[in-house]
Amino acid sequence: MKNKNLMEDLISVIVPVYNVEAYLDRCMDSILKQTYQNLEIILVDDGSTDASPAKCDAYAARDSRIKVLHKPNGGLSDARNAGLALAQGAYIGYVDSDDWIEPDMYASLYRACIDHHAQLAVCRYFQEYKDRTEAGGDGSVVPLAREELLQIYISGHESYVIYNSVWSKLFQRELVEGMQFPKGRNSEDIMYTTRAFCRLDRAVYLDRCLYHYVLDRDGSIMNASRAERMFGDELPFWREHIACIRKMVSPKMADLAAYAFERRLLFYYIDAHRQKNNETAARLAAEVRADREEMDRIYASGIVSRGDRLRRKLFLFSPALYALVVRWYEKLVIPLRQ
Repeated sequence: MKNKNLMEDLISVIVPVYNVEAYLDRCMDSILKQTYQNLEIILVDDGSTDASPAKCDAYAARDSRIKVLHKPNGGLSDARNAGLALAQGAYIGYVDSDDWIEPDMYASLYRACIDHHAQLAVCRYFQEYKDRTEAGGDGSVVPLAREELLQIYISGHESYVIYNSVWSKLFQRELVEGMQFPKGRNSEDIMYTTRAFCRLDRAVYLDRCLYHYVLDRDGSIMNASRAERMFGDELPFWREHIACIRKMVSPKMADLAAYAFERRLLFYYIDAHRQKNNETAARLAAEVRADREEMDRIYASGIVSRGDRLRRKLFLFSPALYALVVRWYEKLVIPLRQ
């Protein structure tokens, strides 16, 4: 990528809209006030039954950068795909219509891509609860090669917030050309982000909160039945994520992803056990046992910590005993360490 002057490239911002009349003004005001003005703003009305469609049309009448598509309800993925089909920008961004963004979000992400010859930029985000806002970051800008980025994405890192959410990222158009969100599914960001990460050569991380993510709005997808979404969409997508990394990157990186997936399953098991959701806990235990042969190989490969090897042995012996040990460990040992 050659160096370019700021403001040269068109950025397409895709905003799916469904029954968010109470939040749309806040979202749109934050996009229209961007210091980066060369935007194409695509509002996809996904069959809203409130005043959202009229609001979308009113915004388009006020600003020539705004395009509106009215379509039958098909869900978040379908709306994003419809917006992506209309997008003309050299870069693609996503904003959920009940969230909002900082005034310099796209200027900062774009500048970071240009300065560091990156195909994707990712930032931290504010976590917006009804009674508080949580934030972090030291303002640093860190370029990352593909393997570094994937390692953080898969295993986590205390210094980085790099998750699968597409709204915290700016994608170079060529990077996501031909990619689609899976229609009718939740947790749809997992595979879109995984494929983008596997395709790229270089990314850049901004340790600044630039996006405001609303976590507990009534009626949001995140508040839908947790178990239904987890078993129907999330866990299958994480398995697909492992297969994608194995095919596009390396078996070693895929083994790391499989290890991280098992740790996720164990974490979910403990959560379900605490909530006394025995059916969900039993299904999670079955998920762990289903992978036993493959995970035996990975746990013997040297990439797994001794503590995790012991925890897995205990879980396979007795999930209920494992949950009891974790409970007492958190109650007694962690306070002593702190």
